[in-house]
Amino acid sequence: MSAHIFDQKETAFVLWRPHKTTIAPKLIIGQFQAGNPPTLAGRREINLNQVLGHTDLWHVRADQCGLIDTQVYHYWFEVTDSSPFRNGGRICCTDPTAFTVDWRLVSDLLPPPYDGNDRNPAAVVKFEGGKLVPCDAAGETFISAPRIALNKAPPNNRIVIYELPTTWTRINVHGDPQIGVGTFRDVLALVNAQAAPMNFEGIPSLQQGHSHLTELGINALELLPPADSFVEREWGYATSNYFAPDYNLGFPISNSSPTSNIDLIQLVTACHERGIRFFVDVVMAFGTRGALENVNFPDFHIDPKLSPHDPETQQSGGQGTREGFGGRLWRYASKVHGYDPVEGLTGDLYPARQLMKAYALRWLADFAIDGIRMDSVNNIANWDFVQEFKGLARETWKNKGGTDDKFIVVGEELSVPLDLLHQNRLDGLWNEDFKRMVRNVILGRNDDKESSFEWTIRKLIDCRLMGFHDGTEAVNYVGSHDVEGFRNERLYNFLDNNGIVFKEERIKLAFACLLTAVGIPMIFAGDEFADEHDLSVKHPPKQRDAVNYERVDEPFRHRIFDYVTRLIKFRTSYDALSINDTSFIHVDFNDNKRVVVWCRGRPSSDSQVVVIANFSDFITMNANHPSAEYRVHNWPSTPPGKKWREITQSRDVPAEWIGCEPIFPWEAKVYALFDI
Repeated sequence: MSAHIFDQKETAFVLWRPHKTTIAPKLIIGQFQAGNPPTLAGRREINLNQVLGHTDLWHVRADQCGLIDTQVYHYWFEVTDSSPFRNGGRICCTDPTAFTVDWRLVSDLLPPPYDGNDRNPAAVVKFEGGKLVPCDAAGETFISAPRIALNKAPPNNRIVIYELPTTWTRINVHGDPQIGVGTFRDVLALVNAQAAPMNFEGIPSLQQGHSHLTELGINALELLPPADSFVEREWGYATSNYFAPDYNLGFPISNSSPTSNIDLIQLVTACHERGIRFFVDVVMAFGTRGALENVNFPDFHIDPKLSPHDPETQQSGGQGTREGFGGRLWRYASKVHGYDPVEGLTGDLYPARQLMKAYALRWLADFAIDGIRMDSVNNIANWDFVQEFKGLARETWKNKGGTDDKFIVVGEELSVPLDLLHQNRLDGLWNEDFKRMVRNVILGRNDDKESSFEWTIRKLIDCRLMGFHDGTEAVNYVGSHDVEGFRNERLYNFLDNNGIVFKEERIKLAFACLLTAVGIPMIFAGDEFADEHDLSVKHPPKQRDAVNYERVDEPFRHRIFDYVTRLIKFRTSYDALSINDTSFIHVDFNDNKRVVVWCRGRPSSDSQVVVIANFSDFITMNANHPSAEYRVHNWPSTPPGKKWREITQSRDVPAEWIGCEPIFPWEAKVYALFDI
């Protein structure tokens, strides 16, 4: 399925729903001319006209613009500003549905009340063979990324997600953190061993011959929002141009111009060739410095200060007033009559909903995404739209031959509103409760919301006890990009801030819980090797910290990396961890011990996992002596032709040692049945 407006844009410059049209919108077009600063050469102004049969769709045919074949053009739309925060003057806006934007060339500075924040990037397109062809800034055309082959695509119940920010850091010669952009090509170096990093050359784990993510074993890569943002890469939660991949992520230091589309397509292709699904993070509660603030603020945006009594200013679930975080809130509940950019029909519609659906269609078609994470779903403030968005994405995936179990739309909301799942609005939710619980138990504490340590562990390991119906509904994590504030630090810093000196054992224990629990495991980039903060995460700069891949080769961090790697590869391949079946077979809280044992897999089957987890300082007496033992009396029987293997140490366990090996402080042992 393609959005109807994309078909119109093949032969015309198209602007949908300008609010003020007493003076017709104009196309401002020319050619990029390098300089200090760059300028628009051959500038022309061409009036747009209403499309016949539509009062809210304006265009000018490309063949009426005097364009030269094979030439690349930079352009804006000039409109009468509809923003309630400006004075209604004329302003040049980026095409709201541009596939490429070029921040090297921004619109002219306007007189007050306008300022530098009102200078918008040019959109880019090539005129070729009588058509307007999407291209990168210097005219590089592209073809869509290939969909992942279904026989290579891991189903939802076997994925391990890697949440990756594109702000990275390294330590310079003075010992200070040096923050930079991890471009699409740098990310490619994490995936493809033959690719070289661009902005982070010299870091061993990124060099040719290494592929950090395939070595780690994850099979789903989730980029923090990769759509274009005016911010020069923090975490990316300030989307400006939804239809275009980010300018900075496609502009490594060796380039003379950005190649965002080509580079992202190359990255997705490399992921799919290696059986790694590609997820995108989408920010749809608010946009930041987007064109529609000027083109048509009343239809697309709402501001709580201007409309304090409007229901659309309130979050879903009684969570209070919506927050734009410096951007403008999208309006999803106000119906208009007009052109539908998705279907091409005229009728009643919600403009912002249809805009976001067209956005999804662009990313599904050209970047072959096979998973979506929706940011702050309560702040979107419209669960009907959330359900519509999920439905369109899933329908599009299935219409192209995909299967239900190899696509997922997950929502993030720290209050974990399970009704979104129970009402079939989303496929899954981030399970913030898991993060809180796992951080408590590796300190030996009950969870804040639980009366006992045992029930903390039970709910931690089996999300169905929290109200989820299936493991694919819960995305579990020990840390995420939300690193601001109390208990949200990176795991290393969390332990440090709680006075834990010896961190390695507890970090490993946290990952043993994560990778053997019911739910979809997600790893925040860097946690797999105990990365730590290079910058303060005190309010407000939570978006300032970044992953430092230089640390992977430090000895204790590499031991953690190896441990996590073994568990990830086990998690993605072993049947017992792909189903919900979980039982707790042993609890020992005697003599200051906190030992809990759980079993994953169907009872009496040939695929079972047993985890012995010690959340205390207890150590078996004379633990290193061959006769030392700690007994688990309810150990499952060993089927004929099977043996037990301890996964974290990659060793087969003699039959006489089963269920009676010694245990050590803050340690988890993970056992599984294999063929003899």
